[in-house]
Amino acid sequence: MSHRISGFNRHTASFLLALSFFTRIPVGKYVAYSDEAMHDAGKYFALTGWLVALILYAFYSVLSLVFAPEISVFLMIALSLMITGAFHEDGLADTADAFGGGRDRAHKLTIMKDSLLGTYGVCALTGALVGKWLLLSVLAAQDALLPALLTACPLSRAFALSHVQHLPYATGDLSSKASKSMPFAVPYDTASMAFLFITGGLMLLFIPLAHSLLLIAACLLMRSVLKNRMQKHIQGFTGDTLGAAQQCQELLIYLFFAAVAGGTL
Repeated sequence: MSHRISGFNRHTASFLLALSFFTRIPVGKYVAYSDEAMHDAGKYFALTGWLVALILYAFYSVLSLVFAPEISVFLMIALSLMITGAFHEDGLADTADAFGGGRDRAHKLTIMKDSLLGTYGVCALTGALVGKWLLLSVLAAQDALLPALLTACPLSRAFALSHVQHLPYATGDLSSKASKSMPFAVPYDTASMAFLFITGGLMLLFIPLAHSLLLIAACLLMRSVLKNRMQKHIQGFTGDTLGAAQQCQELLIYLFFAAVAGGTL
């Protein structure tokens, strides 16, 4: 099925397809799916992060007129889970269960496909959600919530998807239609990756250069650690590990902004 849709140019259609895949935001019923179209839409992953961040901050701004910052942040996180359908959090939990409890590569891949949640997944998910609430509450109190969201939501998504460039698809069965990560099993060209990271890192232009460089270095280090973990445990990536990577990078960026806001950096 062609991904060129009447009434939309190719870029608009690709962005809407990315939005429909990575969020629960309604985009209409005229956005057609195909593996080719979804692969092309991947480079708009960071742009979906911009939209999510803006919605979350607008929601927080309204809530903060009524509630304390901690309560507003709690409700904002709840909204973020509804907007994304806990898509990335689910990947984090499944990855933690698989890497923590799997006996070997095959067993770990089987655990990732299991809908049940284990101890490792519960711990990872609880830690991520509590960590977000704590860090975002600190940032809200320091009037640093908006730049943190506008940096973390897009940039974490760019770094997460970048793993497809250097790792194989872990199932190895590229003829299967069963996995949602299938459209991303083929690496992107240089132009697509450049677009992903330019849109993902635009907010870095609005913070001090030294902080931008330090944050990029921290994200690259995190990416290296995550890549090594994926390679060690399953010799590649899955959709779940990309979700886990996004969550880890997002938390790292919030932690960085909290350190800056607190005067540590």
